[in-house]
Amino acid sequence: MVQPSCTPDLDGLLPYEAAVEKLVAAARPIVVSEALALRAALGRVLAEPVVSTIDVPAWDYSAMDGYAVRAADCTQAGTELPVSQRLPAGADPQPLAPGSAARIFTGAPIPQGADAVVMQEVCEPVAERVRIGPSIEPDSNIRRRGEDIRAGCEVIAAGTRLQPQHLGLAASVGVPTLSVRRRPRVALFASGDELLMPGEPLGPGKIYNSNLFTATGLLQALGCEVVELGIVGDTLEATEQALREGAAQADLVFASGGVSVGEEDHVKPAVEALGSLDMWKIAIRPGKPVAFGHVDGTPFIGSPGNPVSLFVTFVLFVRPFLLRMLGRTDPAMQPIAARAGFDWPRPDKRREFQRARLAYDSAGDPWVEVHPSRSSGVLSSVTWANGLVIIPEGQALARGDSVSFIPFSELLA
Repeated sequence: MVQPSCTPDLDGLLPYEAAVEKLVAAARPIVVSEALALRAALGRVLAEPVVSTIDVPAWDYSAMDGYAVRAADCTQAGTELPVSQRLPAGADPQPLAPGSAARIFTGAPIPQGADAVVMQEVCEPVAERVRIGPSIEPDSNIRRRGEDIRAGCEVIAAGTRLQPQHLGLAASVGVPTLSVRRRPRVALFASGDELLMPGEPLGPGKIYNSNLFTATGLLQALGCEVVELGIVGDTLEATEQALREGAAQADLVFASGGVSVGEEDHVKPAVEALGSLDMWKIAIRPGKPVAFGHVDGTPFIGSPGNPVSLFVTFVLFVRPFLLRMLGRTDPAMQPIAARAGFDWPRPDKRREFQRARLAYDSAGDPWVEVHPSRSSGVLSSVTWANGLVIIPEGQALARGDSVSFIPFSELLA
């Protein structure tokens, strides 16, 4: 693996790891938080840890339907005991009289004096008594107080992206509201005189603005609030105006298109005129021209306009930047080791992140198939794929070689 470096390589391109490191280091976590009810907190990032004030369970309870007994009263098979009380879940039991049993149901508190529960399947009710089958050991079929959680323990760490199970866990310790980080506001625009919105008539030389919807979806999946600035014309003045507007109302400005060096590409000079451009070209394919800088003190990231390049550069660079802003503490991404189901005889000098599909053969071994098109304009390839295969710089591959695969499930939330 290429070691992180902040030094451009011989072609003037920044290595992938160095680019990610530079972006993440520049991201400033959002410190503002808000209190939300559990029902409204799904997908948000926890700002303060959840600490339990109670034991869970809060008392010893029965793990099944049966009879609560003293194990010492049931040392012989066929022992008959009088049934002194009936205990459904939620009952407040009386102490168990010696030499008696309590009819008990799953989740009900264990009465004082009982030290075991005999499952009902091995018991035989006889009038007001019960005949116990085999002998029983102390502690059988009892869930003890604090077995799951002890009072004073941290149950959910700050930085956790809240999933349904986290909300259930918070509820289980009696917490009604959670402190979560404010959503990042991201100002979004797409550059290009050729762009139209879906539903408009498609004239000569025009294309529909798919990038707006791809980027909006990617941002919303991460929990961002999107400030849509629309389509920006291919002029320096229009680009500067959009950058200023975005910087004034957002935590990050994200743009697609206009980041190269053509006569109609105005993002780079506009950012340099209004602030600073701290990073530009990266040694990857697709997505070499990724711009990073600041406009009036607000971070800016610009991606290429080709739809696949936008998608790939977002998940590789914009996502980790936003995770840092959100204060998320996700574990490091772990690619899946698999075998190449393709030949790659003509490698690039840059590291490639190609659209690919992971599948398993009859023996359960993972294999990766790569999309036949390397074009960054074939957006359908991203819906065909279920992840990205990493092809190292200058490395040819043959069918059966070991490869690393990053599933979209690791990249899209």
